[in-house]
Amino acid sequence: MCVFQLFLASLAFVYFAKAFAGAYMKSSITQIERRFDIPSSLIGVIDGSFEMGNLLIIAFVSYFGAKLHRPRLIGIGCLIMAVGSFLVALPHFFQGLYKYETSVSHKAAVNSTETILPCLSNHTCIHTVGILGPMFGFMLGSFLSKIYVDTGFVNLDTITITYKDSRWVGAWWLGFIVTGTVVLLSSIPFFFLPKSLPKQGQEQEEIQSKSTELATKTEQEQFLPEETQEKVKFQEMAKDFIPSLKRLFRNRIYSLIILASLVIVNGFIGLITFKPKYIEQVYGQSATKAIFLIGILNLPAVALGFITGGFLLKRFKLGIVGAARVAISASLGSFCLLAVQIFVQCENAEVAGLSMSYQRVPQVSYNPQTLLSQCNGHCFCSVKHWDPVCAYNGMTYASPCLAGCQTSTGMGKEMVFHNCTCINEAGLAANASAVLGQCPRKDDCDIKFKIYMALSVIGSYISACGGTPGYIVLLRSIQPDLKSLALGMQTLIVRTLGGIPPPIYFGALIDRTCLKWGTKHCGGRGACRLYNANAFRYN
Repeated sequence: MCVFQLFLASLAFVYFAKAFAGAYMKSSITQIERRFDIPSSLIGVIDGSFEMGNLLIIAFVSYFGAKLHRPRLIGIGCLIMAVGSFLVALPHFFQGLYKYETSVSHKAAVNSTETILPCLSNHTCIHTVGILGPMFGFMLGSFLSKIYVDTGFVNLDTITITYKDSRWVGAWWLGFIVTGTVVLLSSIPFFFLPKSLPKQGQEQEEIQSKSTELATKTEQEQFLPEETQEKVKFQEMAKDFIPSLKRLFRNRIYSLIILASLVIVNGFIGLITFKPKYIEQVYGQSATKAIFLIGILNLPAVALGFITGGFLLKRFKLGIVGAARVAISASLGSFCLLAVQIFVQCENAEVAGLSMSYQRVPQVSYNPQTLLSQCNGHCFCSVKHWDPVCAYNGMTYASPCLAGCQTSTGMGKEMVFHNCTCINEAGLAANASAVLGQCPRKDDCDIKFKIYMALSVIGSYISACGGTPGYIVLLRSIQPDLKSLALGMQTLIVRTLGGIPPPIYFGALIDRTCLKWGTKHCGGRGACRLYNANAFRYN
């Protein structure tokens, strides 16, 4: 394998590793939020900080890197990314074991009957290659979200929640060790590559005239800066930096592309960050399933869209105007499909005192006191805890105590609660019992979820069809000596204004739709356990 082919293979692996790590970060957002009991707005800050490391150096690396030892710079960057992934996993080893909130003791012997303590005692306590990375990142996130966070350190038989529960936390930390290792491995080849790389067919081109050489250059070769034997002084490069920036931003086409990219990326980042939570809350699917479907359906559609966009350019020999038309049409088409998805909805989960009254009258209440009713007034229940049980009438209650349950049988995940006075009040006195966990959504919700996913996949494909044409428009609208700087500045601006703010303000909007907040062991407000699905959808 020649040096040029080795460089391409190594660069492809870096794209894969970077996308792999970034996608896993997105897929683990929900697990981190639950593990540390933090709101979506704060988790948005954490997610946005994943991009902040680029802000201080990316513009200078883009400008000076074209004149320095580029392979080694790439290798050093990969090493820094790997260290960052390992550091993200560190809090798991310094934090104690995860203790999810619960309102009752779940340690009754099998087939025994015991009194529920809270009720009676008042005890409360390169594009396509890059797409493979996100696909594997989301699949890794889906796999690890099924593994309990403290697996190997606790007896799993004592865990009374499943991965479908909003209190469940998967082994999020393990994924950062895996992604950090992959990124670390991707850095190794770059420390053994030379500073300059021979262009394909260079030996044959050397015997041709200068005019023939320029005429036969590919766009890739024109994009790469020419290597010179003279060493460029740092002072000379720095002196030309500001004038080069002025020349760049006087280009109106480039400025419009930057503005359009900001709008698109803001929506995309906000959507992809909280899409697993959206699917979980609006359609009643588990976070594990949501992450898996995004990785196995949406991301391959994006890869196919990039390929289709490139095929259209080549097949119809589109110029810069034609490429711009394809990019604009793709953006408008995906926006229309996104608007349609808003109307594919499921009703709120039926939770007594939150989305419904205890008499099964639809209501949405953000007041914790609505969790109390005459049927559980004698139990002296805490309204802070979230330990949901599903009654045989299809209604979810925030805790066994709030359901008015007085006895229980079984242990662990198989525990069943009996003599529940609030279930009696709902009109099912013959079977006033409940089991752990939230009740599943209605059957028609599964059909609506399939329609939503179909629209989402088609929208992802159409949006990606405009990616390659848009990239070509950007390259062809910039002078050759400014292309490296143009791409660097685009990355800097889009990541700064399009990558960091969206998770924060999307998270803040989502927090406003929370119906039931969890409770930390210290008594403070934890992560949200239940959202108003209708308000969530419109936000």
